[in-house]
Amino acid sequence: MAKSNLNVKTTEKKNNLKVVDKNAVKTTKYSDINLNKWKEYDHVKTDTLWEFPSRLKEGGHSNEYHGNYIPQIAQQIYERYTKKDDVVLDLFFGSGTSGIEAINMNRRCIGVELKDDLAESVSQKFTPKQLVTDVNIICADSASEIAKEKVKARLDIMGKKQAQLLMLHPPYDDIIKFSDKKEDLSNCATTEEFYDLFEKVAKNGYDLLEKGRFACLIIGDKYANSQHIPLGFECMARMNKLGFITKAIIIKDMQGNERAKGKTANLWRYRALAGGFYIFKHEYVMIFQKV
Repeated sequence: MAKSNLNVKTTEKKNNLKVVDKNAVKTTKYSDINLNKWKEYDHVKTDTLWEFPSRLKEGGHSNEYHGNYIPQIAQQIYERYTKKDDVVLDLFFGSGTSGIEAINMNRRCIGVELKDDLAESVSQKFTPKQLVTDVNIICADSASEIAKEKVKARLDIMGKKQAQLLMLHPPYDDIIKFSDKKEDLSNCATTEEFYDLFEKVAKNGYDLLEKGRFACLIIGDKYANSQHIPLGFECMARMNKLGFITKAIIIKDMQGNERAKGKTANLWRYRALAGGFYIFKHEYVMIFQKV
């Protein structure tokens, strides 16, 4: 755990006890939350069950891209684990949720996206100035050395040696096909291959993340061949193998955040009753720290 960054004034010293000015600022090295006023942060979640009634659509966000994570996750993670002007690295940039919320919350972002057309369309969500100063979109394979070197070059331009937060929202194996590219994790021939490729991406993220800072993995499990496939826990194990320690496993309710499942709800209920399984209503938000 990082040591607290204290900016306090001692008003009295008695019996070897310090009396601290309650108006002083006390923060950690990785957050702007003033711990001396912790009761004022009711909107910041500290429990492991997250329920959001609907996907946030304000602040530049939209839901035209299937598979993007909801903005409320970025809001919670950024406030807990970053300071203003910190750089967020997203190695599965997709439709740009990480970058949009970085702008909204006075952070900066580097996003790596595999699909050329998606990288181009997402760039239209930002102004030319923002694309120079605050958000950089790199079109590359996140598991590659080329992507790693491009991120390093951009960090240097931003005045940082490493990123202050790592966001990872990979495909949930082959549940949704995002492209026809062989480097796409959703095109892996087997689940084991998916894990191996994810680990390569996570390794790049580990190397590019500042020591003591945090990583967020957003992922769900899948059901295949009449059995539950625990994608989340195996990806967690791969991140632990790289050197990350697990800080939290959050269960996020997906109801109200998914698309196109309302009409097939009864069909899935029938399949569940017939097949002896349960229907997924959650995904994981896993928090790690590089120590």
